[in-house]
Amino acid sequence: KSSYSAPACFLSRLCAHGVQDELLWGSTWLLWATKNSSYLNDLMSLGANDGVDMFSWDNKLAGARVLLSRRALLDGDKRLEPFTRQAEEFICRVLPKSSSPTSTTPYTPGGLMHRSGNANLQYVASASFLLTTYAKYMAVSNRAFSCQNLPVTYKALRALAKRQVDYVLGDNPLGMSYMVGYGARSPQRIHHRASSMPSVAAHPAHIGCQEGFQGYLYAGGPNPNVHTGAVVGGPDQNDVFPDDRADYARSEPTTYTNAPLVGCLAYFAGSYKK
Repeated sequence: KSSYSAPACFLSRLCAHGVQDELLWGSTWLLWATKNSSYLNDLMSLGANDGVDMFSWDNKLAGARVLLSRRALLDGDKRLEPFTRQAEEFICRVLPKSSSPTSTTPYTPGGLMHRSGNANLQYVASASFLLTTYAKYMAVSNRAFSCQNLPVTYKALRALAKRQVDYVLGDNPLGMSYMVGYGARSPQRIHHRASSMPSVAAHPAHIGCQEGFQGYLYAGGPNPNVHTGAVVGGPDQNDVFPDDRADYARSEPTTYTNAPLVGCLAYFAGSYKK
């Protein structure tokens, strides 16, 4: 998990969690790319009974179900309606309790989804990306659904996603943007080797491995190289962020956090209207 050392595992998740989500994810994109309906036979049995409340590198079921819902809602393919129901079950699980009796997603006092103490913003960004995506499908198809007896509209999904993105960018109790270099206040000590160690120009001499740990990883000053645009793991369940380089769970930037957030930002920049 740390950028200062090799990953603790690579393929262990295949044994621990199975490959159903990867197979569904792959088949979904093959169907999308080829328009070959024979992939439908593979899709229908993959992860069919698995309820999920997150979308991440480790569980792609929700993402596949939302993508398959597009074909059901926009193209009228009734064979994929079960995936639409599953996508909406996922949404009901990530909405706040006030909007969904079946919610399983905790929120911080400041209003941020909080799924994990480890790189929590990956779950915030990915869930928000799916909310904006499904909101588009609902708006175009005039779709509405309910979480038990509470109605859900595309405007509600859009508003929740926007609140999450606004929080990440600084509208939160700390006034902290969790995107490095954005806003008046952002993380200064992110857990990233290239950002936290001096450049060759500034320090041409060789830096040994242990010197890198003791001299830079555990040093207290700001990173010498600003990793502009990197989104870190984010605050804890109480909206607290220590800005500690050694606290990789909250201070490490990851591609699987930045990537879905880019999707949200593109949505709001390109098509969002109040």
